[in-house]
Amino acid sequence: MAKVIKSSGNVFEDLGFDASEAENLKLRAQLMRELESLIHDQRLTQSEAAELLGIHQSRVSDLVRGKIDRFSIDMLVKLLAKTGRQVEITVKRQAA
Repeated sequence: MAKVIKSSGNVFEDLGFDASEAENLKLRAQLMRELESLIHDQRLTQSEAAELLGIHQSRVSDLVRGKIDRFSIDMLVKLLAKTGRQVEITVKRQAA
């Protein structure tokens, strides 16, 4: 029987990334998921999404395929802004 370990709440930390990199990856994943959901919900083709976002279709492909290493937080925030979305970041202390 496999041993089950409770998640920390950040899959990237659970996978062994250091805390700062895990937070960065978690935030990028959330932003990418929001963009992918928008593309899916509006039933946009990759070409239509590329036009909306002002990027090449190949970058949309990277986005919907989850290629997280190809997008910075800054780039994802800019792409969301082009869709009329506003990104808010909350900073809080970790529980002791």
